[in-house]
This record gives sequence, C-alpha cells and structure tokens, in this order.
Amino acid sequence: MSDYFQLLGLPPRASLDEAELQRAYFEATKAAHPDQAGGDEHRSADLNAALETLKSPVTRLKHLIDTRSGLGWRAIPLEAGLMSLFEKLGPMLQQSTAFLTRKHAATSALAKALLASEEMRLRESLEGLNEAIEEEWQRLESTLPACDLRLAAGGDSVWSELQALQAKFAYLTKWRAQIRERLLGLML
Repeated sequence: MSDYFQLLGLPPRASLDEAELQRAYFEATKAAHPDQAGGDEHRSADLNAALETLKSPVTRLKHLIDTRSGLGWRAIPLEAGLMSLFEKLGPMLQQSTAFLTRKHAATSALAKALLASEEMRLRESLEGLNEAIEEEWQRLESTLPACDLRLAAGGDSVWSELQALQAKFAYLTKWRAQIRERLLGLML
C-alpha cells in the first residue's frame, strides 16, 4: 500500500489543513502530470488517490491506522451520543420513505397538496437532524489535533482512539448521505 502522506510530503497526522493538503498536492502534481515533460500517468493517478484519501477524516484516519499502527479492523460500538442520533435517524428514514411512496402515488393536485404540511415537517426534521450530525462532526474534528500531539509523543494508546474516531466519522458520513438522499427525494 502506498503511503499517501509520504507521497505528498506531508507528516502523518490525524488532522490536516485543507489548504496545506491542496498546496502539497499541486506541488507534487506539477512534475508528475502526464501532460508535462517527464510526467508519469501512474504517479499522477497515485497523487490523485492520495488527495482523495487524505481529504476526508474517514479515509485519512483509516489510511493512517492501516499504514502506521499495525492494528487490524475491529467493530466499534456506538457511544451514547451517536446512538441517540441513530435512534432519531432510523424512524425518520422510515417515515420519509413511507411518505415518498405516498407522494409518488399521489396523482392529483389535491392529493399532492394534502401532503404538503407533512412534507414540510419531514424536511424540517431531517434538516435539524443533519445539523446535529454536523455539530458532532465538528466536535470530532476538534479532537484530532490533540491526537496528533499524542502520536508525536509516541503514545500507542492513541491508535485505538483513532480507530474509534474513524468509525464514528464513517457512521456520520453514511448518515449524512442518507439524509441528503431523503431531502432530495422530498424536493423532487
């Protein structure tokens, strides 16, 4: 497996500044781009993969763990805060799916109009839940610099914490996508 941090000349960290990542990517791709003299299509593809992997905390943490920790995959149970979000999300996804079925079956203007207030309530509920997910995402991201300090100090206990953070980011990513899908369905 390629070390994407090394490929872009970045220190292996849990937190990365987006601007720093972009600068490192553009610097590395100057010489590697296939349109440049001496460019290398394979290296350019690796650099693109590195950028895509390191942009998101989900894939960045997974890459960091896979390349540096020696830990294997393990199931991470949801903590109480995330479980609370999940307990709200599940029923809301079921309600919105049932509503979308009724909405698509409504053929007359009157039938569609009768669904308008329920649609608005569902949209507001989904948007509120999405805000809570975004707040949790921001909270988790704010913990990454402290993890980097512990990594730099050589603390091995940080790896299991990073593994748990990666799983939490993965859950939130999936939930964001599910909410976006439902909101899009409500708009159509």
